[in-house]
Amino acid sequence: MLYIWGRWRGAPRPTLANWRDAAIIGGLLLLGGNGGVVWAEQYVASGLTALLVATEPLWVILLDWARPGGTRPTAGELLGLVLGFGGVVLLIGPTSVGGAHVDPVGGLVLIGATLSWAVGSLYSRGAKLPRAPFLTTGMNMLAGGALLTLVGTMSGQWGAVDVVAMSLKSWLALLYLTVFGAIVGFTAYLWILREATLATASTYAYVNPVVAVFLGWALAGEAITPRIVAAAAVIVGSVVIITLARTAAFRTAGGLVRRAAMWTVTRRQAA
Repeated sequence: MLYIWGRWRGAPRPTLANWRDAAIIGGLLLLGGNGGVVWAEQYVASGLTALLVATEPLWVILLDWARPGGTRPTAGELLGLVLGFGGVVLLIGPTSVGGAHVDPVGGLVLIGATLSWAVGSLYSRGAKLPRAPFLTTGMNMLAGGALLTLVGTMSGQWGAVDVVAMSLKSWLALLYLTVFGAIVGFTAYLWILREATLATASTYAYVNPVVAVFLGWALAGEAITPRIVAAAAVIVGSVVIITLARTAAFRTAGGLVRRAAMWTVTRRQAA
């Protein structure tokens, strides 16, 4: 649907190179990232799963720093990332993680899924894809969906699908995830990966648990404790720090460039 919408709005026909990169990104983000997390949740406690998924921003920044020609994070960004992760730990709480049995295979798959998402996020920034957000998202989802379908078919998972037994609530949940999780959320994530810094784009992993908690309070009547409020404040504060840190870094760099240019002009005039 997104692909057709993008083409209808005048986006150019994708080339083979475009489809190759879309398949790589779809495989890393959707098959390796989302698919790995969903599979691992069968064997790993939800609290620990949420905690490990929250390490994705750290992996993204560290991998970008380690790669040739990568970007070194500012001190403010590192501080914000650590604070954000600490906020997620506080939000989840030790009772959701401590004492839980961890299946070794599930744990390794979960770690691999977070790394796959981080690598896919890095790759997408320099990928040869059209500059049309809806078309690009549609291509990535078509490629990733095809890979997920292939893996699901090869592992015999069609036998576990019973469409008739699905309740109205299940269909509504699927519709919500399709619209807001896939169409809106994934499109926004791919766009911000190209337009903002990696640290800023990765903060979604910290904000999502906070949004989930407050939606649970608003829609399901779940209690909000002082610990949750404190954790939300820490997480929001970390996002603010990360955003302001990169802005301050750009301003500092711009000031240094201007001073260097003025010094060069002055020297030439004096000569």
